[in-house]
Amino acid sequence: MLQKLNEEDGKSSRKNKPKEIEMIKKIVTVIAVILIIAVSVVAYLFLKSPEEASGPIEAIPLPVNATPTVEQINFATETVASTTEAESEIKTDLKTDPMVDTGTPGSDAATAPDPVAEFEPDAETNTVTDAPTEEVVAKTEATTPDETTPVIFEIAPAESEARFYINEVLRGTPITVVGVTDQIAGQFALNPDNLTKTQVGVIQVNARTLTTDNQFRNRAIKNRILLTDDYEFITFSPTELSGLPTTGAIGETYTFQVAGELTITDVARPTTFEITATAISDSRIKATATTAFLYTDFALFIPDAPAVDTVDDEVRLEIEFVAEAVE
Repeated sequence: MLQKLNEEDGKSSRKNKPKEIEMIKKIVTVIAVILIIAVSVVAYLFLKSPEEASGPIEAIPLPVNATPTVEQINFATETVASTTEAESEIKTDLKTDPMVDTGTPGSDAATAPDPVAEFEPDAETNTVTDAPTEEVVAKTEATTPDETTPVIFEIAPAESEARFYINEVLRGTPITVVGVTDQIAGQFALNPDNLTKTQVGVIQVNARTLTTDNQFRNRAIKNRILLTDDYEFITFSPTELSGLPTTGAIGETYTFQVAGELTITDVARPTTFEITATAISDSRIKATATTAFLYTDFALFIPDAPAVDTVDDEVRLEIEFVAEAVE
């Protein structure tokens, strides 16, 4: 009896064994498919070719007070001339108007204010002292070209470079990763007689053109970290300058600070650059701007890589540029 039961159990287990094997095969197949998909996605994200730059970088024009045109100056001059002519006509009318009593000696009218005298030029300055005329003259002076109009300078990409630095340990060896690009643009306006009025426009760096010494790292930076397909530019929008002297001179080096808002991907954070600048000539300036920040402050994610042991949290950003006066 016992032997018979054992034989039946053996037959039953042999019948169920193919089903178990089939189930295991299905599970293994599903796992393999998932792994293949995961590897494919990772490979695509790391190895796909990032979008190319949309074109050579161009500076965003800096809005500054424009120099008046010749037409504006002529218009203001004609306004003064026409006003003076009108005053002359009024004085003539007052002298010949029979309704105006100039008075006789000893009369009340003789002591009354002379309406014509109110429009007479000042003897010392030989200028008309009437308020409307002064207003027009003031407008004319404001419209006259100022010899100290700020000069607009523009960064020359061919002679400039933006760089980032970040330290990591690669296969047990400490290294500094450097990413560089010459696609940097921006404008600023300054007056050497009053540097405190210096204006700095938006500075742009094309993130799609950043390169390191490793193509795999380049793709990872663009596809996984900076997401350059969606966010082509890194921008800095200045809001305040400090540390500038009142006047400047050619050949002198100055150090000052520019505070503003740095935007990487879609995250903006207050950032201050330390600037060292030298006026090479009245139309050419060379400068270096540096700052540092934690990449986590900009919600950046650095993916793990088998060969990379550790990556520092701090990123150093440096912009070395030459700017030339815009004619």
